[in-house]
Amino acid sequence: MHKTPIHEEHVKLGAKMVWFAGWDMPIQYTSIIDEHMTVRTKAGAFDVSHMGDFLIHGRGAADLVNTLCTNDVTTQPVGRCVYAHICDDQGRILDDTIVTVLDDDEFFMVPNAATTQKMEKWVRGHMHGPELHNMSTDLACIAVQGPVAKEVMRALTSADLSTLKGFWGGFYKLDKIATDRTKTVTDLFHGRAHLDGPGINAFVSRTGYTGEDGFEIVCENADAVAVWKEVLDKGGPLGLKPIGLGARDTLRLEKGLLLSGTDFDGSQTSVQTGPGWVIDWNHDFIGKQAMVQQKAEGKYDVLVSMLVEDRGVPRHGYDIVHEGSKIGTVTSGTLSPVLKKGIAMGYVPREMFAIGTRVSIKIREAVAAATIVKPPFVRRG
Repeated sequence: MHKTPIHEEHVKLGAKMVWFAGWDMPIQYTSIIDEHMTVRTKAGAFDVSHMGDFLIHGRGAADLVNTLCTNDVTTQPVGRCVYAHICDDQGRILDDTIVTVLDDDEFFMVPNAATTQKMEKWVRGHMHGPELHNMSTDLACIAVQGPVAKEVMRALTSADLSTLKGFWGGFYKLDKIATDRTKTVTDLFHGRAHLDGPGINAFVSRTGYTGEDGFEIVCENADAVAVWKEVLDKGGPLGLKPIGLGARDTLRLEKGLLLSGTDFDGSQTSVQTGPGWVIDWNHDFIGKQAMVQQKAEGKYDVLVSMLVEDRGVPRHGYDIVHEGSKIGTVTSGTLSPVLKKGIAMGYVPREMFAIGTRVSIKIREAVAAATIVKPPFVRRG
């Protein structure tokens, strides 16, 4: 079982540790609800160092990444972060990812923890010229998420990150964090992070997995503990707390964000999961023709969001029912800490996916009424 470079800090904080995708990760420090509401109202710090880190660069890198991704990255400027799916020839989702444009032929791709090895093999299998540098074991990532995230970041760097828009990223010096180290992330990004002066070099993006405003800090493993401690120290007076994977899951579900391996398991296409903007049909990518045919035939299930009106908590695997017959299965479900109601995502036939459609979810022996709604369940602010 793998451990992130911040593992011992989690243990010292009394976190409950669990196995996740081959990693020993904190699921909670206090309670999932407390941590969830902390992120919604103040801010939380997440150790997401288990995620993969690929640098794809060299002649032809843009064409390669564009061929792999459902969204067109070549039309995006340097610094732009693009969410996309990576599919097989049949359009079935292998993984979802965020790709950042570093240069014309240089890209930073972040695969999910459970799919990192599979994705490295998939990318390398389609390479003809570019290089892939797997930095997953060299880099750590700390996410600062919540309404006061920008104030926390202001305490870490003199750079004005308020000008960094959502889904943009770049290299910054965390110059308010003391360090004696001379080797920095510069070495791993081929000089792109070369910033003179004291502090820690890092790649910072205004992205996250909670639906709140936030930042993800990518740094070298050797700097991870210093960054983590500084985030907790400077963020503590602002209400920030360390957050585990349990709240990370409920937070992303309230926003209708997909969970790899749960909301898509290798048998669904991007047409089925959405969102619609995840596919740019104006460029060629692996799986496109299969999805064009699927859309034309119109016979497929669609992932929907459901708000439960009765008592009960929907869970993964529960039946979705309409007029007494099973029509689908819940993929993700929980009790929303904000709404105090059950929320779920699951697949139903395409002809029944319209907003406002009434369905039911079988929760143990009871049948709870639910309505298909437009995500997210909880909106920012």
